[in-house]
Amino acid sequence: MASQSDHKAMIIDGKAIAQTIRSKIAVEVRNLSQKYDKVPGLAVVIMGSRKDSQSYVSMKRKACAEVGITSVDVDLPENVSQDDLIAKVHKLNVKPDVHGILVQLPLPRHINEEKVLSEISIERDVDGFHSLNIGKLAMKAENLYSFLALPRQDIGNGCLELLSRSGISITGKKAVVVGRSNIVGSPVALLLLQANATVTVVHSHTLDPESIIRQACIIIAAAGQAMMVKGGWIKPGAAIIDVGTNAIDDSRKKSGYRLVGDVDFQEACKVAGWITPVPGGVVGPMTVEMLLKNTLDGAKRVIAK
Repeated sequence: MASQSDHKAMIIDGKAIAQTIRSKIAVEVRNLSQKYDKVPGLAVVIMGSRKDSQSYVSMKRKACAEVGITSVDVDLPENVSQDDLIAKVHKLNVKPDVHGILVQLPLPRHINEEKVLSEISIERDVDGFHSLNIGKLAMKAENLYSFLALPRQDIGNGCLELLSRSGISITGKKAVVVGRSNIVGSPVALLLLQANATVTVVHSHTLDPESIIRQACIIIAAAGQAMMVKGGWIKPGAAIIDVGTNAIDDSRKKSGYRLVGDVDFQEACKVAGWITPVPGGVVGPMTVEMLLKNTLDGAKRVIAK
């Protein structure tokens, strides 16, 4: 009989799952093109030259090209005024070949993110960040235009997709979300509630987070704190989706740092049933696929009606 020290969690391969989804999207896009001579269009708006944002946007535009979705590129200077940015969004709202609009976050400090995101047409809100989409999610509305695709470190719908495709049931399970940001923790908690989990949110003011996390069958870690969740905090057999992406010093790397999640991966592997790696789990692979899927769904509502 294997000892606990021999235990090894199943690695949830976000890249492989994402590729399966991408292949299916490519087929659906090709079918739309052949039947209606039209393809989905995604407008990606970016301000400034932040390296991380530029990297994310490049990844999304490349993914669009791979599946046949038209990428409408809107690159603006960092000092663009809020009025000018909103004017660009309004033009995209009525552009007939645009079915999804993404404004890359974070925005420059002089821009009100909530104001700009609320100016995106709700039908084209493929990130799901429009206040009405968030409200519909909270009210368990059945006519949500999109689920949360999450353009940065979070992934809402992608987290649930990873669980589902790994054969992990959510209904009736105790789930703990670590972190309560508007872009990650709060939406993920709402999605888990919709999937009939019993959900607790752990945040910076939570007393004794260790004891709460240890009760969870499903852990979604999105606190932005490197290796915060230790192996001793994890219930044996739990499923862990690690959304965190944190840089820590590592002199062995040419860059001088390496990326780790919010969960201590090495410790967690000895206890958990399933776990996503960082990098290569949620952030990146699944984020992009959910974005492409939401764009495709938006296009089908218009093109195939």
